[in-house]
Amino acid sequence: MTTEPEPGDGAARSAEPAERVGHVGQVVGQAQQAVGHAVDDIGSYIRAQREAAQVSMRQLARSAGVSNPYLSQVERGLRKPSAEILQQIAKGLRISAEALYVRAGILEERPAGKVTDAVLTDPTLNERQKRVLLDVYESFRRENGLPDSTETPNETRK
Repeated sequence: MTTEPEPGDGAARSAEPAERVGHVGQVVGQAQQAVGHAVDDIGSYIRAQREAAQVSMRQLARSAGVSNPYLSQVERGLRKPSAEILQQIAKGLRISAEALYVRAGILEERPAGKVTDAVLTDPTLNERQKRVLLDVYESFRRENGLPDSTETPNETRK
């Protein structure tokens, strides 16, 4: 004669750890997919930027200090470049390293205004000049009692 487990029985709780393991497996799988998507996304973004700038893969590889095969693997989503390599690629493309960091999932995207966007996308400025300009801009905003342009409207600076 079989009996059903009572609500307080240990048998009823034995399914819970298995459910947790299944949930953890799903979360890990989703994280792996997100990383894979970020790698694909950064590669396709770099390729699009390179093509828009009319720079050959060989030229970009040379200016970024990486091998041609490595850059090809990055563009095809087979390799995830480090932050240092992304910075070198950004220099070679004359684009913001911050844009590449966001695409690669290294930095979180932050809301930006027209001034910030204009500074970050200006190909005639280097990364240090862009940072200095944005720091000065933000200090003027704070001096005038305005929140940083990078804060959401509900945030206040203390």
